[in-house]
Amino acid sequence: MAGGEEPVRGSAGPSGLLDVLGVAAVLLDAQGRIVLWSPQAEELFGYTAQDALGQYAARVLVHEKHLDVVTKLFADVMATGSGWAGAFPVRHKDGGVRLVEFRNMRLLNDRGDFYALGLAADRAAVRQVERDVALSMQMVTQSPIGLAVLDTDLRFVSVNPALAQINGVPAEDHIGRTFHEVLPFLDIDAIESALRRVLMTGRPLIERSAVGRTPADPGEDHAWSVSYYRLEDAAGAVLGVAISVLDVTERHRAGVEAETARRRLALIADASARIGTTLDLNRTARELADIAVPELADIATVDLLDTVVEGRRSGLSSGDAAVIRAVAVQAGHPTEALKAADPEGQLAWYPADRLVTECVRTGLPVMVRHVTDQDLRRIARDEQAAAHLARAGIHSYLAVPLIARGEVLGALDLKRSRNPRPFSEDDLVLARELASRAAVAIDNARWYQNARNTAVTLQRSLLPERPPAAPGLEVASRYQPAGAASEVGGDWFDVIPLEGDKSALVVGDVMGSGIDAAATMGRLRTATSTLASLNLAPATLLEHLDKITEGLDHYIATCVYAVYDPHTQRCEIARAGHLPPALVRPGRPPELLDLPTGVPLGVGGVPFSTTTVDLRPGDQLVLYTDGLVETRQHSLDERLSTLLWLLNEPGRPLDDTCDHLLRALRHPDNHDDVALLIARARRWNPSGPSSPTQ
Repeated sequence: MAGGEEPVRGSAGPSGLLDVLGVAAVLLDAQGRIVLWSPQAEELFGYTAQDALGQYAARVLVHEKHLDVVTKLFADVMATGSGWAGAFPVRHKDGGVRLVEFRNMRLLNDRGDFYALGLAADRAAVRQVERDVALSMQMVTQSPIGLAVLDTDLRFVSVNPALAQINGVPAEDHIGRTFHEVLPFLDIDAIESALRRVLMTGRPLIERSAVGRTPADPGEDHAWSVSYYRLEDAAGAVLGVAISVLDVTERHRAGVEAETARRRLALIADASARIGTTLDLNRTARELADIAVPELADIATVDLLDTVVEGRRSGLSSGDAAVIRAVAVQAGHPTEALKAADPEGQLAWYPADRLVTECVRTGLPVMVRHVTDQDLRRIARDEQAAAHLARAGIHSYLAVPLIARGEVLGALDLKRSRNPRPFSEDDLVLARELASRAAVAIDNARWYQNARNTAVTLQRSLLPERPPAAPGLEVASRYQPAGAASEVGGDWFDVIPLEGDKSALVVGDVMGSGIDAAATMGRLRTATSTLASLNLAPATLLEHLDKITEGLDHYIATCVYAVYDPHTQRCEIARAGHLPPALVRPGRPPELLDLPTGVPLGVGGVPFSTTTVDLRPGDQLVLYTDGLVETRQHSLDERLSTLLWLLNEPGRPLDDTCDHLLRALRHPDNHDDVALLIARARRWNPSGPSSPTQ
């Protein structure tokens, strides 16, 4: 064959279409006698070959009233060779008449003899096939569904206009070419693998989803529902594969939008539950950054104006630079962009032309959908940071202000690198919603933090920096505020020198929290110091404190008051609703002193009792507030047992003992502060320095 083509071998069985039509072949000589008669002619006309061969066709097949017409038509065909086609009534052997579709033509053999060949089929069958073909052609050409036929080599044989429009390639440019040649940017391997599987198995693949881009719309993703079917002829020979493609982009986008809306509602709900769970400023900012990544951005930074962090009102004028503190930085994956981020907690200076400065100055969001090199210079704090962002592939940027109670606190700074989509208006709406919810929590946290710092400062100023030297005693103390989630409490301790070389040891706890509790604590500490100078017995002193506390705005406090006399090595102790002190003696298990509990200060009307215990050299008296031992997870008895177990090392330095107790017993999220005072008796010589006895 020319061009190296191989001959096409057809099926030995029926061809399908010819079989449906039942085309009969009849050959007449120049005189009109039947010389060839096909089996289909026998089926169509009813005459066997034996009946027909040698007979004049007109006499056998034509009614007498049509003889003149048929004779003339036969003569014209044989004379001109122009042929004739049309429908003609033919007499069937059973006596009936059938309308038959004819195609007549003149033939010439090698001896110069003329013959007439007639091809005939039942007209009803022909019309049915014509209707079917016309219907198929109209459906294929006018269908909104893309249709194509590929041969067994997966080359396009036919393509309807709808598919040509979907692909953005003219129909004629498909013919004879493969998917790879027509649409190289699709997932060709997956497509061809599916087509070959259909060709091999005959099992169709129905409504497979596909998403991609074609020359028809190269800038946007489209979605299609694709089906593959194997084509066979009537004998079962495989002809190729048919493809139907339905553009479902709108449905796909609606589904994507619905799923995106669902995820964003879930994100907002998650943000409501997670952001502002504590009054810790840094943690609240981290919660916001964690929520934003990776759903909204690949990199998120929560930047606060330094004036806000310090508790002052913010406000920038045109031309002002912004002094910003990055409170939280989060990235969804390792990226060089983190090198451009400001270190958490450190100050950074952003000139007036920077986008984040514009955001916090105007209180309006700033969105750059497609970032250029020039934009990067306005996003980053300096040229080096801009280079890091460029290498990280930052392509879209969004900053939204953090506004609470009409004040701009800072900005939520968002960047995309791995996410290919630029920021959209929907992203802006979501970012503003998250920023709005977080800003209130951040504002609460910063005012709480400032108030708490004030309370801590006040409380620490009311407590002794170090206990004063006490005759015959070695003393160590600790004060630890509550965890970051709680207010400052009213715990205090004191060591008060008394006449006759005595020392008063005090630990108290004002119920409540905040600056008021700290101030009340200061008043009670001052009152205790004043009353102690009167050299009152512990029970008597607590009675006076009880009366004073009754007048302090309904505050209630607990207290343990002890007076140690180094001359007698005896300690007088009274307590007002406070936890019992622990006594540690060398060579003996630590124990809780069995003292009358008393009622808290401020209750009034109940007398207090004084108990005397020996406190010899080496003995330790441990006074503490309930914040050291109380938790929500364990019973008080269990915690007090743990305290005694931890004290079972009497030779440990007192400062180490204080730290050891705090490390072992304090929970990071404890909602109460702690005052701890440990006194160890020494050998004491009134005329010289005392020395510890181990």
